[in-house]
Amino acid sequence: MPQLDPTFYTSQVVWLVITFVALYLVMWRVVVPRISDVLETRRQRIEDNLERAETLKKEAETALKAYEKALANARAEAHGILVEASQRLGEQAAKQEAEVAKKLAARIADSEVEIARAVSAAMGGIRGVAAELAQEASQRLIGERPETAEAGQAVDEALKGSKA
Repeated sequence: MPQLDPTFYTSQVVWLVITFVALYLVMWRVVVPRISDVLETRRQRIEDNLERAETLKKEAETALKAYEKALANARAEAHGILVEASQRLGEQAAKQEAEVAKKLAARIADSEVEIARAVSAAMGGIRGVAAELAQEASQRLIGERPETAEAGQAVDEALKGSKA
């Protein structure tokens, strides 16, 4: 093999040095600057993206605060409307209840008057029936029939005695 022959070592070393220097110069002048440019561009783009992300984060926080404030205001307004509506409904219910109570009181008073009339009429009818019954009972028991006025007077006395 010619690479291992000691007579060719010097020419191989010379070519190794020439090739190494040529590659070193190409790397130093062409490749490394391009790589550093690419890395710098990438670093700048990342920084720009981070700055934009920070700006967007601040905007989002501001928007969130405004949203929370608007939501709180809306809740407070809704609560106020709810309280107002419940007060109005309470007032309307109280008015309607008062009207119904008034109507019921009037109907109760009318009914009491009608009941009193009916009781009075019934008592009058009972008085007459009781007087007749007293006359019939007297005739059967003692054989004499009292006068209608006397029987009515006896029933009245009996009713007065039962009321006392």
